[in-house]
Amino acid sequence: MKLDIVVFGSHPDDAELGAGATIAKEVANGKKVGIVDLTRGELGTRGSAEIRDKEAAKSAKILGVSVRENLAFDDGFFVNDKAHQLGIIRMLRKYRPETVLCNAIDDRHIDHGRGSKLVSDACFLSGLVKIETKLDANAEVQLPWRPKVVYHYIQWKNIKPDFVVDVSGYIEKKTEAILAYSSQFHDPNSKEPETPITSKNFLDSVAYRARDLGRLVGVGYGEGFTVERHVAVNRLGDLK
Repeated sequence: MKLDIVVFGSHPDDAELGAGATIAKEVANGKKVGIVDLTRGELGTRGSAEIRDKEAAKSAKILGVSVRENLAFDDGFFVNDKAHQLGIIRMLRKYRPETVLCNAIDDRHIDHGRGSKLVSDACFLSGLVKIETKLDANAEVQLPWRPKVVYHYIQWKNIKPDFVVDVSGYIEKKTEAILAYSSQFHDPNSKEPETPITSKNFLDSVAYRARDLGRLVGVGYGEGFTVERHVAVNRLGDLK
C-alpha cells in the first residue's frame, strides 16, 4: 500500500499531540495517512504497553488513518544506529510516502529529539540503492525510496514554527483522538501517580496552543511544524 503521508512518533500519542488535527484534515481531504510508532511506551508512568496498544488502535480509528504500525523499539533506550535506521527504512520503502512527519527536533523527553534525528537520517538513507532491505527473510528486496519532505511537529517546548497548518474545524477530532489514551491524560478520579502530562492544564494547552498559533496566522486554529530545508512556493500568492 502506498501512502501519501507517514507520521512517525517515538511513543503512541506523539503523533496525535503534535499533528493530530493535521492528520485528520489530510485524511478528510482524501490523503492516505499512516502512523508508525517507534516504541510501545512501556516506560510510561501510567498504564501499560498492552493498554497503550489498545488506546493507539482506538485513536487511529478516530483519525481515520489507513494503517498504524509499531516497531517495538525499547522505550527510553533506542538509539540512532544501523539496526534502528533499517527498521525505519523498511517502513519507508513499504509505504513510499511523499511526506514524513516526525518528532520535534528538541524537546523535554529525550526520545523525542532522538526519534526525530533517527527518522530524518533514515529518510535520507532509504534513498540509497546499495542499502538492501526486506520486510522478512522470504520477501523480495525492497526498492529504494526517499520522501520528498520531512517536517517536524512541535511537542512540549514552544519551538518557533517555520510554517503553520490551518486546522480550523479539526481540533475537536484531535482532542477526541488524544482522549482515546484515557490512561495517560487528565482524569480527576485516577489513583495513579501524577505526571507532567496528566494535569488539566496540559490537556487545555493542546487547544490554547492551537488557538494561539491560529491567531498568529489569522485563522481559528493552527498546528506548527519546523523544516530541515527552505520551504519553496511557486508564486507569492501561495503564501497566506
